[in-house]
Amino acid sequence: MIVTHPRPAGRSAAGPAAEALARARDHLLGLQHDQGWWQGELETNVTMDAEDLLLREFLGVRTAEQTQAAARWIAAQQRDDGTWANFYGGPGDLSTTVEAYVALRLAGQPAQAPHMARAAGWIRDQGGIPATRVFTRIWLALFGEWSWDDLPVMPPELIYLPAWFPFNVYDWGCWARQTIVPLTVVGAIRPATPLPFGLKELWPAGAGPIVIGRRDRPKDPAWAAAFGGLDRALHGYERRAHRAAPVRAVRRAAIRRCAEWIIARQEADGCWGGIQPPWVYSLIALRLLGYGLDHPVMRRGLAGLDRFTITEDTPDGPVRRMEACQSPVWDTVLAIIALADAGLPADHPALAKAADWLLAEEITGPGDWQVRRPALSPGGWAFEFDNDNYPDIDDTAEVVLALRRVRLSSPPAPGDRSAARPSASSLPAPGDGSAAAFAPPRPDARRQAAISRGLAWITGMASADGGWAAFDADNTSRLVAKLPFCDFGAVTDPPSADVTAHVVEALAAVGQAGSRAARRGVVWLLRAQEADGSWFGRWGANYVYGTGAVVPALIAAGVQPGKPAIRRAVAWLEEHQNPDGGWGEDMRSYDDQSLAGRGASTASQTAWALLALLAAGGAGPAVEAGVRWLARHQRPDGTWDEPQFTGTGFPRDFYLNYHLYRLVFPVSALGRYLAEPT
Repeated sequence: MIVTHPRPAGRSAAGPAAEALARARDHLLGLQHDQGWWQGELETNVTMDAEDLLLREFLGVRTAEQTQAAARWIAAQQRDDGTWANFYGGPGDLSTTVEAYVALRLAGQPAQAPHMARAAGWIRDQGGIPATRVFTRIWLALFGEWSWDDLPVMPPELIYLPAWFPFNVYDWGCWARQTIVPLTVVGAIRPATPLPFGLKELWPAGAGPIVIGRRDRPKDPAWAAAFGGLDRALHGYERRAHRAAPVRAVRRAAIRRCAEWIIARQEADGCWGGIQPPWVYSLIALRLLGYGLDHPVMRRGLAGLDRFTITEDTPDGPVRRMEACQSPVWDTVLAIIALADAGLPADHPALAKAADWLLAEEITGPGDWQVRRPALSPGGWAFEFDNDNYPDIDDTAEVVLALRRVRLSSPPAPGDRSAARPSASSLPAPGDGSAAAFAPPRPDARRQAAISRGLAWITGMASADGGWAAFDADNTSRLVAKLPFCDFGAVTDPPSADVTAHVVEALAAVGQAGSRAARRGVVWLLRAQEADGSWFGRWGANYVYGTGAVVPALIAAGVQPGKPAIRRAVAWLEEHQNPDGGWGEDMRSYDDQSLAGRGASTASQTAWALLALLAAGGAGPAVEAGVRWLARHQRPDGTWDEPQFTGTGFPRDFYLNYHLYRLVFPVSALGRYLAEPT
């Protein structure tokens, strides 16, 4: 629900905003798929492409065409200093550079080539292979370039631990548990398939002793000692698991249980979790357990990777790159909200078609979330096309917000895809004073039933502290992150400000702002506010994203714009506006809080700031300058250039560039700006 407040007359940017909105709206409409959904590319870094080649090498299915096309893409992303980064404009990353280097060697590029020599020299200067993260060393161990004895042990017997016991697999975030379970199998079998080349050039001269676990982020000494002792004990158990008959029997049974767990979680399209890490490790684990490439599980898994592959022709030949994930549900709900903000009526054919598709994507079956909430009925949506085991709270909240903006007259006939895509001439002019975008549509039974189930599910998924996480409730163990194995990415799923804000906004939109769940969510958000007035962004970069999500939610829930929390947030946004009128925040703010809200202006981040300021009744120079920035930087085709990464997978480690963010959020911001009374 959007609460508007009167602003002084004379919006100086209204004319440019209306023109920009019309172009952007038409561009967004033109991207809708015939079946009703939107999907933008989800760009990450070259580890996805390098690991795809390594997977295919390990399985024996790598082709020359795939290899050369991927190598062209990987080489094109190398920087002048020989490195590869994890996000646009970011610093060189050691592990990413090592994996990219190995992939190019697989493609036949010699170590003596200038670009390869630059990469190898930089790798050695950073500590070489011994300084890489655990996951990179696991890949190298698969090919005999690292010793399994020098990796942290994660035994498959973990699968037997009950959900109440520390370190059970459900203590991990859903993305992590799906990765850990197959890796326990791989680590128990310890394969080593030699590469056709060595990697001695990636070892620094006189390399020091191997340190198991995180090299660049020291742990608390007491915890490091305790978990170092645990790891040594697990290494001792690992040696006995291959000798003592009783232990061998337990190990065999645990591996069988892990295989059953893995297979039960394969999705309809062959993926695991809709994301790359559990997918590739599950395929490797099952192959090691004797599953042939022609087995249905393996065949579906390999075939499913094709849908995550983007191939393009270039003057140098085809390039091939992999998406780590796909976001059609997320992209679709953001597009619906944006187009409704732009003035499309609730019964517009584009919105109706998208809503029909969303209703068919509702997940009504079981999932891992039931481990913590066994009595809760299902009713959520996932991020991806196929991820029925893991609906997520963030998507479900946004689905509720999107479906409220649509009116469906009657159920579509089975297989009916006849609704024509609308023309620009059939749409209202932006800023024509129409309140259709904000008028609640009359409910229809199908849509309302889905909204009710979604609301019940997300309400029941609140954590004990009143906040909401992405996939699970009360997934807050602090112990698993202290394991030597966990040196990359978030491994648990605690509540975050951005997800909690979206749930609070959804509850307020349906008249439940006064409910106990919403009130607890508001309290959680107020307590989570940073001292400077901003909010941390878990799934987007970073404080601009968090603040841009929380302020509209608090206003929707009834917090008055004059309250200190809102005033401080508005002041923070205004203080961090760039001289050019836009907002931006570099991913390095996750490492250095002094960079919060600092970075080159981007379309998506400028829109996030505007959405917060508009919700808070913002008027005056900051809003006008932000709107003018969007109008001035728009491309002729109606979208915006945004090479910067503004999405977050794992803070400090893995970042995303959602290619639709640069379009959907500016459309929403411009539409809400023009819809406000003068």
